Amino acid sequence: MTYGLKTSTIELLKRFNTSFPQFYEQFVSSDIQLQNLRLAYQLYQTKEAVIELKPESGKTVLYFAYRNQSFLLNDIFGVLAAYGLTIHNLSLYGQIHAPMLVFIKLVISRGGKALPNKTAENVRKAIKETILGRFEVEEMLALEFNLDSGLKKVETNFYVDRVFHLPALLVEADSQPGLFYKVMNAIWQEDLLVVNANLLVWRGRTRLILYLLGPNENLIPEYLGTKIAESLKHRLSD
Repeated sequence: MTYGLKTSTIELLKRFNTSFPQFYEQFVSSDIQLQNLRLAYQLYQTKEAVIELKPESGKTVLYFAYRNQSFLLNDIFGVLAAYGLTIHNLSLYGQIHAPMLVFIKLVISRGGKALPNKTAENVRKAIKETILGRFEVEEMLALEFNLDSGLKKVETNFYVDRVFHLPALLVEADSQPGLFYKVMNAIWQEDLLVVNANLLVWRGRTRLILYLLGPNENLIPEYLGTKIAESLKHRLSD
């Protein structure tokens, strides 16, 4: 609800929302819209990636905002995997018009509990250093995971969503440590830009639906999307 907001704030929010896909204003709650506007303003002021970690309901919530680039999710999920964190929920909203910002909310924990303050600060610093190219997360991950091992029972499917009017990629695999990083690394290798994401973990399986733009931030035609889905399955299974 925008009830109680100043008229100027409502007008600013409406202009801000025009940079997102068509579904954003209709399906995304006004609370999230305002949260993303706040993060965008903070990014505008600091000219640096916004990375906030806060305890909430026994878990830790990670808020992130920055210019959307294909390597970002690889770096963020790489750091989370390196710290052995569990991902409980994922919300991601990316703009499809300038300035092409992306807003991410992750609910995470270690052992089902919120991160201690020192750990949360270390995670924040690691994400910042990684996206700035000053920290190679793959080197840290290689100590914990066999990065060459494939995921188990991988399924991928490409389609054009008739409601969201965006290319979509469904990725499903048996849940295992490092899964999110391996998926996002494969997305990065294909030079794809994620502008929305849905996550479901059920009966030992993890399902991700990723709404995408292709190289150069273009829409992906169906024939090419099918090839991308096959390539991703190969990368993730190999």
